[in-house]
Amino acid sequence: MQIITGSISLGLLWSIMTIGVYITFRILDIADMTVEGTIAMGAAIAAQAIINGMDPYAATALAMAGGMLAGLITGLLHTKLKIPALLSGILTMIALYSINLKILGKANLSLLRADNVFTVFENLGLSAANATIVIGLICAIITVIILYWFFKTELGCSVRACGKNPGMTRAQGVNTNNMIILGLVISNALVAVSGALIAQNQCFADIQMGIGSIVIGLASVIIGEVLYSRQHLMSKLIALVLGAVTYRIIIALVLKMGMSPNNLKLFTAVTVAIALALPVIKTKLHPVKISIEEDV
Repeated sequence: MQIITGSISLGLLWSIMTIGVYITFRILDIADMTVEGTIAMGAAIAAQAIINGMDPYAATALAMAGGMLAGLITGLLHTKLKIPALLSGILTMIALYSINLKILGKANLSLLRADNVFTVFENLGLSAANATIVIGLICAIITVIILYWFFKTELGCSVRACGKNPGMTRAQGVNTNNMIILGLVISNALVAVSGALIAQNQCFADIQMGIGSIVIGLASVIIGEVLYSRQHLMSKLIALVLGAVTYRIIIALVLKMGMSPNNLKLFTAVTVAIALALPVIKTKLHPVKISIEEDV
């Protein structure tokens, strides 16, 4: 039960990042590598701000602003300088490593003696895991509701259309470059918030915590789509949250069964690769037969 509770609490925090990955990967059709630098930057900004006496909620908001700036840089590199989206994300990710190191001042920063966003609920008598679940659930619900509202607006529909059919979107008079930038800004803002919450939950921020996060996000997205997703937008957003929680439960159970923690990233990478290759695998196993009838 403790394993399940811990997995749910951590999964809810990672679900914010999963939604951010979904925006770029599914809606914009961009593999944004900025995520690996942004999640660590969110953690670094929040940790440094809290250590210097800032309110934890204000520190989390500051981390979100940092994530927005990172997404903006990636968007400008891609749209204004015409650098491919994947390379733009990699360039920003590499730059963020040095920036995050300067923000932290060292490789990792402890938050053991500092108040965080979970302290209020812990003071009410909740355990650390239950306080994390409450905060994670509140953040996930707020994120889902705001994004559902946004993607139903004219601007949000333009962002969604930009990823599906950029040519037609431009024909309708929409500036697709601005929509891409906006999508990247929103995505990385969510990723940075997730990083800030994770750092406060584990009571430290580390320069290496972003490594492999894009694969974790993709795994959560795919699990959510396969197990829970429906056609309705709200159900898709909820499925992302459930996918992140399910992924964490799977990881916890795999570790409980004896898998070495050193093999976790390999396990995740293989899982994502198989999931992404499923359409091709199904086609190979069940080839579509095309019959051609010739009229004489």
